[in-house]
Parts: sequence; structure tokens; C-alpha cells
Amino acid sequence: MHHLPKQIAAVTAALALAAAAASCGSSSSSSSNASSSGGGAVPQVDVTKFTADYAVMKTLQSLAAQGKGKIGVLLPDTTTSTRYVQYDAPNLTKAFEAAGLSSSDFKITNAQGSVSTMQQQAEADITDGASVLLIDPIDTGSGAAIEKNAEAKGLKVIDYDRLVLGGPADRYYVSFNNVQVGKLIGQGEISCINAWGVKNPNILIMDGDPTDNNAKLFAQGYNSVLDPKFADGTYKKVGEPTGTWDPPTAQTLFEQQYTAHPNINAVVTPNDSNAAAVIAALKNKKIPPKTFPTTGQDAGLEGLQNILAGYQCGTVYKPYYLEAQAAAALALYLRAGQTPPSTLVNSTTKDSTIGADVKSVYTPPTWVTVDNMNDTVVKDGKVTGDVTVKQLCSGGLQSACSAAGIQ
Repeated sequence: MHHLPKQIAAVTAALALAAAAASCGSSSSSSSNASSSGGGAVPQVDVTKFTADYAVMKTLQSLAAQGKGKIGVLLPDTTTSTRYVQYDAPNLTKAFEAAGLSSSDFKITNAQGSVSTMQQQAEADITDGASVLLIDPIDTGSGAAIEKNAEAKGLKVIDYDRLVLGGPADRYYVSFNNVQVGKLIGQGEISCINAWGVKNPNILIMDGDPTDNNAKLFAQGYNSVLDPKFADGTYKKVGEPTGTWDPPTAQTLFEQQYTAHPNINAVVTPNDSNAAAVIAALKNKKIPPKTFPTTGQDAGLEGLQNILAGYQCGTVYKPYYLEAQAAAALALYLRAGQTPPSTLVNSTTKDSTIGADVKSVYTPPTWVTVDNMNDTVVKDGKVTGDVTVKQLCSGGLQSACSAAGIQ
């Protein structure tokens, strides 16, 4: 049997009391003047209202003051995507601090790709008095185990960015609509094939890691867009090898496929890092820009520069400052023992492993090309500092930036 640390027992009791008090109230939790279990007003937020200046988070300072315990954030690695270090960790920090939390109220860790490290980090958070655990797992199995252990010890659990199949039924999920992300990738591929004048498209589909539920949802999205083109003979699907999020592995897979099928003249790549790996191979083969479409997501610096250079068609921009604020706001409600409003928790997502709908928060993605880069990523970057014009336009891309209206 597990013996609860005093801190966790206290947090569990506080959450139980808050939940009991909330259940005694009316439906006022969805109104702008909802009452808290302590008699004060509970601020209400709308997931569509978050902005790059974190202004909405500042309205949650009274909610943060009601909360007990720490918020633990578990991020997976630094290799499958640059986003965790470049965007997620700093944006979550900004969101928590804007709401009035100090560094002693939350902890953000990265497991560096190690399941055992993430398990140890979760245990450390629990021992340190966490009341909410926000997790982006390395894989579904280990993620579900961490979540079940946390819930058994009285913590509230949030899936961050990836749905943890098999996790606790009463958890929450914060992400983008990942089927829609995939659809944007598929539509972007089609638009690019047309814009670049690719004749007789022979497309290689490259997926993300099959153990990642997000990768399945991305594939569901782009295949739903491209399958009709394959079915009517407009495009030819050359292959769809086992996926990966590891860029060196992705480059090797592409090179093997290209050697076996030299007629490949377009590829669907599921993120910017894998696209960059494919682009490196294309450059080695002296394939010129704007002739061989690739796709991506994450709107990282490397992906944006490849778009400007004409090697990548576009990228799905998932403003991580939106996702981070949505996750932080949700964590604050749970930490305070409050029911999050329906204006924040705006959807559900099916967990096929447990056969249940998981309460979800979705933020909107955008397809970014040279045509709208200045009005989206660059505009936001001038506020957030995530991507600066100086960084973006370095390496001989000044003329490309000027042509795109980026200054």
C-alpha cells in the first residue's frame, strides 16, 4: 500500500472540500460571476481570447491565490522537436508568472527522452507537494502509468499536447485539433504541388512515430485529404514506411525510399524537423528549390527558413503561447479545486483504450507559407520573442524576407 505524504493528503483533502462545495452551487460556474468555494468570484476565461501578451493570464491572479500545492510539468525530450525548449518551457513559465505564481509554485522538467527519468521527475513532483501534474509523455504506456500513480496519490492530471491513451478517465487534455493539423498538411501539399508545377506527383508519405497518438491523428488528417487524389489517379502514393520522430532516422528512411523509387517527386513530412532531414538529403542530391514539395509543422526557425528558401511548402503554426496559456489556466482551476468553465474546456477527445471521452481544450492551428508568415509567426514573434526577424533572415535569406514583406 502507498502511504500518502502529509502534503499530498492535505492537497487531496483540500480538493475534495472544494469539489464538494462546488457541487452544492448552481450552474454559476459557467457565468462571468461564478462563485468560488471560498465565497469569492471565480474568474472565467475563454480559450479564444488568449493573446501573445499574456493579458488573460493576469486576470487569473485571484484564482492562483486560491490554489494549493505545486504544478508539475513533465516534457519529453529535446530531440524530436525543438519546441519543448524553444517554446513550451518558456511560454508555460510566462503563463504561470503572469497569473502570479512564483518559481516555487511550479516546476518544469524535461526527461531528455528517458522514460525512467520522467518517472523519477513525476515522483519528485509528487513528493514535493504537487497537486496538479501536466504531462507530455514519451510514450503512451509510461505516460498512463505515471498518470494513474499521480491520480492515486490525489493529484489532478492534464495531458499536454499528446493524448495519453489509457490514462485516468477523469483527466483533461490540452492540445490543438490534431486531425485538423493533418488536414492542413495535406491541403498544403496539394497547394504546393500546384504552385510549383509538379508533374505526375509521386508522393512519399512519411509519418510520425506510430506509438504517438498525435502521429496517428496527423496521418488521419492528411490521408483524408490525399486519399481521394490517390484513388482517382491524380497522384500516385509511392509508399508510407513506418514512421519516426527522429530526424536522422527519417533521413535514412527517405534516402532508402528514394533509391528504391527514384520517381518520388514530393513528400509529406509531418513536422519541420523531419522535413529538414529530408531537405538535407535533397540538397545532397542537388535538387533545386521549388521543385520537390515537403511539408511540416511547429513553425520552428529551421522550418520557417526552409520555407523562405523554397525547400518546404509550409508549416502548421500552432501558437504555443496559446497552448501554454490554455494549459496553465486549466491547471490553475484544478489547483484551486474549481470546475473549469465550458469556454475553456471546449471539446472532448475519445480515448479508444478506455472507451471514454476526455474533457479537452483545443486551440486553433494555422497553415503558414511565405504569403502569410509576416502576418502570423513574425507578427507574434515581435511580442513573444519566439522568432525574431534577425534570426529568421540570417544565412543569406535577407532578400527572401524582403520579398515576403518581412522587415
